[in-house]
Amino acid sequence: MTNTPTMTLNDGNRIPAIGFGTFQIPSDGSTYQAVTEALKLGYRHIDTAVAYFNEAEVGRAIKDSGIDRDQIWVTSKLWLQDFGFDAATKAIDLSLKKLGLDYIDLYLIHQPYGDVPGAWRAMEAAQKAGKLRSIGVSNMTPKIWNHFVPEFATMPAVNQVEFNPYFQQRPLREILDKHGVTLEAWAPLGQGNQDLMTDPVITALAEKYGKNVGQIMLRFENQLGVVVFPKSVHVNRIKSNRDIFDFELTPADMAAMEALDKGKGSHDPDAPGVAEQLAVYDVHADD
Repeated sequence: MTNTPTMTLNDGNRIPAIGFGTFQIPSDGSTYQAVTEALKLGYRHIDTAVAYFNEAEVGRAIKDSGIDRDQIWVTSKLWLQDFGFDAATKAIDLSLKKLGLDYIDLYLIHQPYGDVPGAWRAMEAAQKAGKLRSIGVSNMTPKIWNHFVPEFATMPAVNQVEFNPYFQQRPLREILDKHGVTLEAWAPLGQGNQDLMTDPVITALAEKYGKNVGQIMLRFENQLGVVVFPKSVHVNRIKSNRDIFDFELTPADMAAMEALDKGKGSHDPDAPGVAEQLAVYDVHADD
């Protein structure tokens, strides 16, 4: 997949170590434009979701790129409105249709509430049928993981969670490591957290390596074995975010970055009321 390093998932599939995120990029042509640009700049891993409402533009950009389908890794996610076996089976087919693809490389349970076991069985069946290559989960804390995953017949390949130098998910990583599950970072740059962007440890490393702070953060995460997909609509930023493989942080640099962990993120999936808040969100209003 161009010259992007890959990581091997526990199901044997190889995922590009860096991808392009499309969260909050609108489907007014902006997603098409951004994904087209990312593919031109060498990205071969695109992350979308039913709940981003932009799968169709992602699919069109992939089709129009002229790049062979097997060279591009596509991730999408199942919304909790579609949990349960039958609803999830239908939703997977709808995602394939919107994306204009015969299969999706990675499909995730987006928000782990409600009939997660039924949704997971539908995903396992779709994987057996060749519609999904890898299957995984998202936003699972240790508590949610321990509630659901021991009942799954198939171990998830991935858990996509909030992750950045201020929130390094240590207790979760211990669980995932035990099962060979790859962690994917959403908000790998802290969603514009100014304290993080101006942190003296990170800015000093940026100066040392002649890189920007975003590149230092992404390289740190990459060296921890985390898959990252920073999001931007600015061409120079899309380009620089991928330019992280020509230097390596030393063990001392890594230790300094690890010491920044505050153990707390902006989103707490265990907080009371989160499931109820998300459940009101209708992803099929326009279908």
